[in-house]
Amino acid sequence: MAAVALEDLVKVYPGGVRAVDGLSLAVPDGQLLVLVGPSGCGKTTTLRMIAGLEHPSSGDIHIKDRRINDVPMHKRNLGLVFQNYALFPHKTVFQNVAFGLRYRHVRGDEMRRRVQEALELVQLPQMADRYPGQLSGGQQQRIALARAIVIQPDVLLLDEPLSALDANLREDMRVELKRIQQQLGVTTLFVTHDQSEALAMSDRIVVMSNGRVEQIGTPEEVYNRPTSSFVASFLGHANLLDGRIEGGEGELTKVRINPELELTAGAGELHGQGSGDAVRVVLRAEKLMLAERHDRSADLTVFPATVDTVDYQGQAARYFLKAGGLSLQAINPIDREPFAEGSRVEVAVRAYDCVLLPPER
Repeated sequence: MAAVALEDLVKVYPGGVRAVDGLSLAVPDGQLLVLVGPSGCGKTTTLRMIAGLEHPSSGDIHIKDRRINDVPMHKRNLGLVFQNYALFPHKTVFQNVAFGLRYRHVRGDEMRRRVQEALELVQLPQMADRYPGQLSGGQQQRIALARAIVIQPDVLLLDEPLSALDANLREDMRVELKRIQQQLGVTTLFVTHDQSEALAMSDRIVVMSNGRVEQIGTPEEVYNRPTSSFVASFLGHANLLDGRIEGGEGELTKVRINPELELTAGAGELHGQGSGDAVRVVLRAEKLMLAERHDRSADLTVFPATVDTVDYQGQAARYFLKAGGLSLQAINPIDREPFAEGSRVEVAVRAYDCVLLPPER
């Protein structure tokens, strides 16, 4: 039994705008599923329909095998954390966390025990008597999470809960959120537009575009083996090169990009394409290895390039390269110092790092 099941879910707004267009997915019990995509892709609308804040135009929503389309929001037993946290400024932390328990007629010692347990779980047991205005942004985020989990929800829904935090605190909090989710074992749907956040936190990722699912899989599957150009471009930095298959031998196949560049790719990446067929090659920026000179091997493509621009990032550098009429980008760790602009380098890419897609994707 899936903890959450969406069946052909559709949301059409006035004017015919299809915010969600036939979305189907199942979330196993205890899994952390991340919905990721650009603004307007339908991820937040999907979460709001599960929460009961929006009504679907068609399709079904099931929680724990119960259809909840017409179940009022307060009877769905869902924990919600939103971008602005929605804490009551005039109530203490204790009162904020206990809010959902009061509506469930939990009183007295039981209420105090559960609030204290929730505050301890988010590592703020000493904050019960403070008000939200006396807390930092990270502390407010933890209190909002405590309020969501204290009711022991069937499903936890998180809509961009970290977006208001600064970069360093955001990284710390995503680790903390993942720890709490795993400790509780609560099924969680997490919405974000941040690719690194999605990859770091999820058990599975749903990449969305224009109200539809582009790809579902583990972070490793979606990142390393994208099934569309959109997914390859949206997650991380990718070079997309159009070429034509020139044949191959054994586990390797040759792809001609232009008169100056032929790539060696893994034959296992082919999906019905044969010699002479057009393909699109996905090369992740961090898979392009730069050196003054590379050793040659059968499964390695090596070609010359010039460093056009250097984007220094501390431990790594993002290089913008010119190579045989192509503009490429590569991300490499820095050993001592980055390559300088204007440097001549050799670029190497392994066959199994070349992902082949149909050209129309």
